[in-house]
Amino acid sequence: MAKFKVPPQRVLIVCKGNICRSPTVAVVLHEKIKSRKLNIEIDAAGTEDYHVGSPPDKRSIHHAAKRGYDLSRRRARQVTHSDFETFDLILAADESNVEELQRICPIEHRAKLALFLGTRELPDPYYGGAEGFETVLNLTEQRAEFLVNLWLKTN
Repeated sequence: MAKFKVPPQRVLIVCKGNICRSPTVAVVLHEKIKSRKLNIEIDAAGTEDYHVGSPPDKRSIHHAAKRGYDLSRRRARQVTHSDFETFDLILAADESNVEELQRICPIEHRAKLALFLGTRELPDPYYGGAEGFETVLNLTEQRAEFLVNLWLKTN
């Protein structure tokens, strides 16, 4: 993962369509940051444009709501070229997202790119059942807690 001497001010979470993983991560991470009183902006986007303007997948909304997270107000958007300048850290759900981001990212901003889970991919629950959405939430909560603790240490 990109190394920071201070916590990032703006973090972008990226998956393919921006309707399952990235909105889930963005909301969970935002809530963990808020609860620890850090001032970090979180946003989410997709590498593809086929869901732009759509709310998150109903299953993502449902499973997140069972844990107290409200995804309902989010709307999908696609990564823009300005995102590479705007955000200090861009965390992708999987390797295909990292590859697409590297393809469109100006070379001077590539050090900002990393996998959200560090060394492994966040599985895509879209084509599966309820268990996949619960797995995404479990992994996201664990990683969000880790990141917030890391950023508190560097604050």
